Amino acid sequence: MRKHLKIIEDNKASKGIRLANYVIDIIALMIINFFLSLISILLYNITSNSFFFYFYNNNSFLWEYMMGTLIASIYYFVWEHFSGGKTLGKFITNTKAVSIDGTNPTTTQILYRSLCRAVPFNALSFFGQNGWHDSWTETRVINIRKYNEAINAKMEIDAIGVKEIA
Repeated sequence: MRKHLKIIEDNKASKGIRLANYVIDIIALMIINFFLSLISILLYNITSNSFFFYFYNNNSFLWEYMMGTLIASIYYFVWEHFSGGKTLGKFITNTKAVSIDGTNPTTTQILYRSLCRAVPFNALSFFGQNGWHDSWTETRVINIRKYNEAINAKMEIDAIGVKEIA
């Protein structure tokens, strides 16, 4: 069980910022999907093998949902794992995902966060108190600037009365 820090809860990103993160990441995913579709069509035209065309462009809702979920899960996992809890949207809005104990999320937490996004309506769950993928993985998305200011203020308060050595 992780220690749940109040400073994390006090510095969570606002719902508007979370929405901006989502929109930015969706735009990035649309661009990725566009290029993957172009590549599959190009491979089809080069090889005349219908596998490449139908693999990515078969117009089945279930298949498109599964492929979209797979690509989105890979996108979120790679970004958050290799950038310390950030995605493209989080980089732009200066936010990041952290564990509720203030540490960077573990690889397992990031993997679960990524896979939880496959749950229908999860994308809108952050309009509640916490997003489902946050609650289920014991993570939160915080505003980095406000969090750092709060940490510095706490350190300054803790330093009161400590003798400085010149």
